[in-house]
Amino acid sequence: MGIKELCFFPTALEKEERKKAYRALEKSKIKSIPFVHLRHDMEPEEAEFFIRRFRTKVFNIHSSSVFLSEKWRRYRKIIYIENTVFVWQEEELKNFAGVCLDFSHLEDFRLTKREIYGGNIKILEKYPCGCGHISAVSSTPKYSAEFDLNYYSEHHFESLADFDYLKNYPRKYFPPIIALELENSLEEQLRVKRYIEKIINGF
Repeated sequence: MGIKELCFFPTALEKEERKKAYRALEKSKIKSIPFVHLRHDMEPEEAEFFIRRFRTKVFNIHSSSVFLSEKWRRYRKIIYIENTVFVWQEEELKNFAGVCLDFSHLEDFRLTKREIYGGNIKILEKYPCGCGHISAVSSTPKYSAEFDLNYYSEHHFESLADFDYLKNYPRKYFPPIIALELENSLEEQLRVKRYIEKIINGF
C-alpha cells in the first residue's frame, strides 16, 4: 500500500509478542513511527529502539506510577498522559511532557459526565497537548460495568459519520501528531485519515 509512516499501538501485546512485532517492523518498508503508545510492562530499551530505529518523537501512557521510576526519567520529557475515565491530575502531569488527547474519550464525557469533561477542558487550556488519538464515536452507547458508565467510543468504525463528532472541537485542540486508534483494515483507515484531514482543515 506504500505506507512508510505509521503510529504504533502495542497495547495488546505481551513481551514476546512485541519482540516479534519489532522484528517484523525492522523487515518492513516502514521508515518512520512518530508516535508510540507505551504499555505498563515496557522497558526503556523498547522506547530507545523506536527512537533510534524509527525516529519516534513522542510516546503516550495511561496514568501509571511505573513511569515515575528512575529508569524512565530521561524519557519523561517526551511522554504524554492520555485522558481515560478520570480528570487528568495536575500533580502527575507536572512530571511529564503534557497531555495526549483521546478525542473519543473526551466526547464520551461531553455526552455523559459533564464534570469530567469540564475538568479535562480546563487542563487542555493549561498544559501542552503533544499528541492525540482518534477513534470512532457511535450513535448508540454501550455500558462498562468496570467503570459504571455509558460510553460511545469504538475502535472499529462503521461509517465515516462516526468521526463527525470531531467538528465539536476547535482547531487548537488538534496536536501536531495524531494517531488513528482503530482496528479496521489499513485501507479503511487511510479513507478515514483523508476524511478527518478535511474536518480539521475546515473543508
